[in-house]
Amino acid sequence: MSATATRPTVSSRPDTGVKFRPRLLGPRQGRPRRIITHIILIPLSLAWIYPFLWMVSASLKPNGLVFSGLGLIPTKPFWSNYAVAWTDGGIGRYFVNSVVIAVSSVIIVVLCTSSMGYVLGRMNFPAKKVLIGLIAALAILPQGYTIIPIFNLITKLGLSKSLFGIILPESGFAHILQLLLYAGYFAQLPKSLDESAQLDGAGYLRIYWTIFFPLALPVTATVIILQFIASWNDFLLPLVITLSQPQLQTLAVGVYSFQGENLTNYAQLSAASTISLVPVIVVFLFLQRHFVEGVAGAVKQ
Repeated sequence: MSATATRPTVSSRPDTGVKFRPRLLGPRQGRPRRIITHIILIPLSLAWIYPFLWMVSASLKPNGLVFSGLGLIPTKPFWSNYAVAWTDGGIGRYFVNSVVIAVSSVIIVVLCTSSMGYVLGRMNFPAKKVLIGLIAALAILPQGYTIIPIFNLITKLGLSKSLFGIILPESGFAHILQLLLYAGYFAQLPKSLDESAQLDGAGYLRIYWTIFFPLALPVTATVIILQFIASWNDFLLPLVITLSQPQLQTLAVGVYSFQGENLTNYAQLSAASTISLVPVIVVFLFLQRHFVEGVAGAVKQ
């Protein structure tokens, strides 16, 4: 038999099972798509951030010229609006109160949700799914329904005259999202980590603190951002608790005091609002890379 007779034939039909790789777009071919994307997204981004830029611009204008036009560049910046809002408006005291409350609640929430997430994500116990369902059901409970019991509890505990009376309820909500982020992240880590640590004689608490908690840095950054923003911007709970204690008011409540019954100083109000947004922006920009990694890692299958 000749060599040509034993040579296998290759069919040119499309059902031969030969897989074709899709052709990747080159730099020149993908450039029009990027240009179109930028043309669409840049105006949307400008429209999205225009209110913030207008607020900053209004904080640098006299009160009588705040609504004089839509321009963003004042002819002469009035930096005195920030000084008056910080000293005479009491924003400095409110700022310190908000920092203490936000940082303290972040620490408490990170420790509580991470330890609970470790248990839910790594351990099997009876009625585990039922417990997760009950915890998730708490997310539909509005804050307004719990504000009166919380106020009565804080008053009876004698904490209404201290910042801890605000820190405790700010840290005591269900925090469903933060808990599920930790549980989902811990659940997808390999079981060999637990087994190796147990062979070395480590207990559950030591395994959680020395191995799993450091590995959950992206989720921790995400929880820090979520809790910091929630505590920093919370208005209803600090307002109710500090009605009789104005010196304990937070920045969100203090900014509201710039709105008078007959006259509102919008320039100083804009300055106070700008000051209140700066810490949130700084925290998010500092942790934004870990924020994306934490969300992606927690939902990874």
